[in-house]
Amino acid sequence: MRSDDTAPAAEPENRRIGRYATTVAFNETVNAYIPPPLPPEPALELTPHLIQRLSEADRAIGRLDGVAMLLPDKALFLYMYVRKEAVLSSQIEGTQSTLDELLQYENAALTGKPLDDITEVSNYVDAMMYGLDVLRDPQGLPLCLRLLRDMHARLLQKGRGEGKNPGEFRRSQNWLGGSRPGNAHYVPPPVHEMQMCLSDFERFLHDDSALIPPLVKAGFLHVQFESIHPFLDGNGRLGRLLIALFLVENKVLQEPLLYLSLYLKTHREQYYRLLQDVRLRGHWEAWTEFFLTGVAETANNAHESAMRIVALFQADRERISASGEQTNSMLRLHGLMQTHPFLNAAQAQQKTGLSAPTVNKTFEALESLGIVNEITGRQRGRVFAYSEFLRILDSGTEVQAPQR
Repeated sequence: MRSDDTAPAAEPENRRIGRYATTVAFNETVNAYIPPPLPPEPALELTPHLIQRLSEADRAIGRLDGVAMLLPDKALFLYMYVRKEAVLSSQIEGTQSTLDELLQYENAALTGKPLDDITEVSNYVDAMMYGLDVLRDPQGLPLCLRLLRDMHARLLQKGRGEGKNPGEFRRSQNWLGGSRPGNAHYVPPPVHEMQMCLSDFERFLHDDSALIPPLVKAGFLHVQFESIHPFLDGNGRLGRLLIALFLVENKVLQEPLLYLSLYLKTHREQYYRLLQDVRLRGHWEAWTEFFLTGVAETANNAHESAMRIVALFQADRERISASGEQTNSMLRLHGLMQTHPFLNAAQAQQKTGLSAPTVNKTFEALESLGIVNEITGRQRGRVFAYSEFLRILDSGTEVQAPQR
């Protein structure tokens, strides 16, 4: 760790502060941090201000869960929202892929060899859906270390992470930030200490005796997982997936529609500072306020997006019905593009059973209504995009060009 972070900055009696162990990594002696077991001691102080934040987050979650139940196609919204989260979570780790690129890759509307960035995002989707399926299987696992390892195996199954022991806890020392252990921003527990930290983590995960509000507990779990950093790669992405799956398992949400990656991406510096403040100073109250604020903001944004998508689909159906021409085929293609917002003629033929001439005429009719637009500029192999739908989904996932 850096010289100013080599020892706890709090009084010895502060039991919220972990301890340090000297370890050797790449021939350098460093101080590795070992977090104390959860929950924090002394217990979190639920001040009136923090109670207000918790109430706001609970209300926002309730609204989001309610609108999810009212959506005409919950699976569609989940399909798109999980992919948006996958892009954002991977961008935090440094990938440059966009939601449009992921959807094009998955739908194979535009041919081309998938990039490593897109592969990593696709892995994230696979890991999330696998975890959700296991939790919902009556014979499946609860949220536990084994399930996290299985999800990790999918997260790193191909692409740049496949050489980082997918599905296995690390057997060597890692570090965060810096070019080497000696100048790292943070050094997680040594392997022999990590195993005990993980046992304590799993025990707290399943322990309901403390009656901690689920949203607060989700925030605790995320920090602890990040501090333990049990894998060689993929810890950040899995730590963010953990939040959504925990809330589903505890029936705070029926669908995993709460993803904090956009909030964390927007407040990245504050996020990392608050994680370190918990480790060095035991500032769980400041972290919890930040986390609950993010939950409320994220849930409200997701609710707004869901309502905008529902309104868009309804308005476009009404425009199609009022057009009076090729209404049936247009409605069929419009329905298909709600799950395939990038589509070419061959795909449309295969999935709808319409003839090639009908598909081409239908695309042109939808384009004349301004519902879709052609994005290749070619006469052959044309690809059409459901532009307004994509614009709603894309919000916040744009990759910023590097500043000169």
